[in-house]
Amino acid sequence: MNYLDEFKKFISSHYLSTGVRLTLGAIIPSLIFQHYGILGDMIAFPLGTLLIGSTDNPGPHHRRRNSLLIAIGICFLVACITGFLRHIHFIIFAEIIIFGMLFSLIGVYGNRVNSIGLIALLVFVFNIDDHLSGDLVLRTAVTFAAGGIWYFVLFMILQRLLPYKLIQQLLGENFTELGKLLSIKAGYYFAKPDYDDLFNKMIHQQVILRENHENLREILFKTREIVTESTNTSRILMLMFLDSIDLFERILNSQQNYLNLHRAFDDTKILRLFGIYITWLSEEIQQIGLAVQSGFHSHSRHDLDEAFNKCQKAFEKMRENKMTHENMEDFIMLRQILNSLQDVTERVKKLHRATTYDADVSNGYNLAVEVDNFIPRQEYHPRILLDNLSLKSSHFRHAVRVTIALLIGYTASLFFELGHGYWILLTIVTIMKPAFSITKERNLHRIEGTIIGVVSGFLVLYLIKDSTVLFIIMMISMILAYSFLKINYFIACTNITLYVILSFNFLNPQHITDVLQDRMIDTIIGSIIAYFVSSYILPVWEHTQINQYIKEALLANRKYFDVVAAKFAGKNLDINELKVLRKDAIIAMANLSDNFQKMLSEPKRRQMNMEEYHQFVATSHMLTSYIASLSTYAQTLEHSQFSIEFEMMIRQIDRQLQAATDVIDGKIGNSVEITRESLPQNQQLLELLTKRKREIKELGIEKADQSPARKMLSDLKTINGLFELISTITIDEIKILQKIKPVSA
Repeated sequence: MNYLDEFKKFISSHYLSTGVRLTLGAIIPSLIFQHYGILGDMIAFPLGTLLIGSTDNPGPHHRRRNSLLIAIGICFLVACITGFLRHIHFIIFAEIIIFGMLFSLIGVYGNRVNSIGLIALLVFVFNIDDHLSGDLVLRTAVTFAAGGIWYFVLFMILQRLLPYKLIQQLLGENFTELGKLLSIKAGYYFAKPDYDDLFNKMIHQQVILRENHENLREILFKTREIVTESTNTSRILMLMFLDSIDLFERILNSQQNYLNLHRAFDDTKILRLFGIYITWLSEEIQQIGLAVQSGFHSHSRHDLDEAFNKCQKAFEKMRENKMTHENMEDFIMLRQILNSLQDVTERVKKLHRATTYDADVSNGYNLAVEVDNFIPRQEYHPRILLDNLSLKSSHFRHAVRVTIALLIGYTASLFFELGHGYWILLTIVTIMKPAFSITKERNLHRIEGTIIGVVSGFLVLYLIKDSTVLFIIMMISMILAYSFLKINYFIACTNITLYVILSFNFLNPQHITDVLQDRMIDTIIGSIIAYFVSSYILPVWEHTQINQYIKEALLANRKYFDVVAAKFAGKNLDINELKVLRKDAIIAMANLSDNFQKMLSEPKRRQMNMEEYHQFVATSHMLTSYIASLSTYAQTLEHSQFSIEFEMMIRQIDRQLQAATDVIDGKIGNSVEITRESLPQNQQLLELLTKRKREIKELGIEKADQSPARKMLSDLKTINGLFELISTITIDEIKILQKIKPVSA
């Protein structure tokens, strides 16, 4: 890992921007209030800024604006209702049930609405106790809303001054993650690769990229000024995003049979040479990402033309000295890798030029896709909420768990002498998530972060007496807390605890010891409650959902295959449809992988058929990669004279994909017979292959290379090989699914 690049990435990321924006938004008015001696009375103002600002997730300007306004209104109402009724305990129990269910269940409308629900619950928790507002409920609610409005004004000003900044930050992050994916891919070319470890890293990286792509699609395609190409900057940003998607597909479709590759060429240096060059390309892509994120021009670290020529010359020299009619097919595979490297190299050079935002780069730019097909859709109809009022809904089960945990936590705070009992409820609300694996992870991070934060706070207060230094440390801890909140919960919890302790020290230094003690005790109690409720009350284990993800992946891959394969049956290729189905297949694959990764964090007794599921995830990944490889040839080659042979293959593979879906649906069908089938041989390919081998044997490589059959054979052999691999992988999937879900009579 290049720690300097990681530091640069963080410094220019939207995570740090968010941390700085929230911190300054809270600190500036706090300093003003402190100057006039009214900070204690106006503490709800900076709290409103921090909480309302936490709902400001990346997205299109109008969605962010609307969500902030809605959050301000909802939180004001919750603060008023809770504040006026908080002295009536049975009313608070009723509010916990109503608010707990409602604000947890609205997560069905997506992450943005879910964040509003989370903040509304936090406002409810803050206002249960007298610590915040005393008897001045309405004034406190207005002050809180004013803090939210202050953040809204700050957001509008920054959006006007820096309209493209968020897009650049997200796009730059996308390129750095794409570079990491290619770096993982390079590992396959070095000696003795750990295939399982590399595969798991690839899957994890693809899940990250899937999330990045979804955020960027929504922002780019929903932002009117981007889509209508009003400026050169907007055109180039869109161009770079579309190029990044194509580059992602190119990396996916470079999948090879690495076992055969090492068997054939491990005694040479060519694979290591390719691996080093792929590593260089990954560094270039990450460099582009840093440049886009920071707004500077990127500069190539390596001479890519010279490095590629070195790879090409090494291949040609080895081909000239070692290729025979017997190992010709191995060299065809190596040639395809070289072609992929050349394509990636040209794309990287183009992206380097794009970071200059030169108008010539976007000449001829055309958004050759139907925008509506790529915008993530989120409906807000009340029907969706009503449809989830069932124990079959994972969202409803999560809402029930949160509500029960809050009831237990509030009851505990009533029966035990706890100075800051509401911290129990805060811990429960922030820890509990629909997925057990995430709740478990956040639980551990919350406890560990709180302990380290309390110890750090004690040491800081014990060793440092200068209030200015303490204030600077508090600001730094706030920035780090809100910068890492969504990327490293442990670091965030540590810094949240530290800045909370320091802020209490400024407000009420006489009771700081009690704060340290309460923070520790309340967090541990809340974490214990959250853990047991998540484990034993209506839990949703990932193995109960994975079959649905498998089915979606099968259907998405089948549609993707059908539109790609149709080209080889003599039909026209719809590029827009191809890109939509490619997106759907990649999303389905990433969702399946994410679900499997969550299963690994669940209790062992809940991890069923793990070996088979791992095999299916691996085969699904390879299937999507092979279809993506096939799509590259579908977009660039014309071999209509072979359509008859391909039509037979396509029909058989389509039956295999349908059989896999039938198995997961519990249907018998003819899946057992299908697993014994093999694709029909391509007679014209066999004839070309025989002819080519004869030419090499009789004429030698140099003269044989002049034959017109050479290029056609190379392409056709690869295409035919991809059909065979897709068929083999699909049959493997059927066999795996038969073990996971025995068919019923």
